[in-house]
Amino acid sequence: MSIRVFVTGGTFDKQYNELTGALVFGGTHLHEMLRLGRSRVDVAIATLMMIDSLDMTAADRARIVQHCRDSAEPRIVVTHGTDTMVETAAAIATAVPALGTKTIALTGAMVPYAFGSSDGLFNLGSALSFVQALPPGVYIAMNGRCFVWDRVRKNRETGVFEAL
Repeated sequence: MSIRVFVTGGTFDKQYNELTGALVFGGTHLHEMLRLGRSRVDVAIATLMMIDSLDMTAADRARIVQHCRDSAEPRIVVTHGTDTMVETAAAIATAVPALGTKTIALTGAMVPYAFGSSDGLFNLGSALSFVQALPPGVYIAMNGRCFVWDRVRKNRETGVFEAL
């Protein structure tokens, strides 16, 4: 059973530009992360966009929703920036009622993978495990926990996701 992984950017895939001091996007780190994590899960990876979730538009979310709807795989992981992850999960859950047969987990990182001390590798592994074990629905997989999309928030003071 293959898992579809949609890459959208977010802190997960940011890297440091030594010339400007800014965090920027290059290519996704996902292939390297799966290799380093010694993953044996069959995945099909597609990069939809490489943007900060604060810059994500309704059109960007509609594109993610469409890809989730059109995906032949019933299990999907979406890598996403943490700032608006819950909004995208809501768009997926409300716009695609036919997803009753799909299990979708959104995940991300608080620290870029390229920094070496990122939570991204752990969150990715958790999301891949959760989509294999959970019933159909839309979830947020962060900090070793899994939340139903409408029962979670990002606590901006503590930097963790928590149940509502």
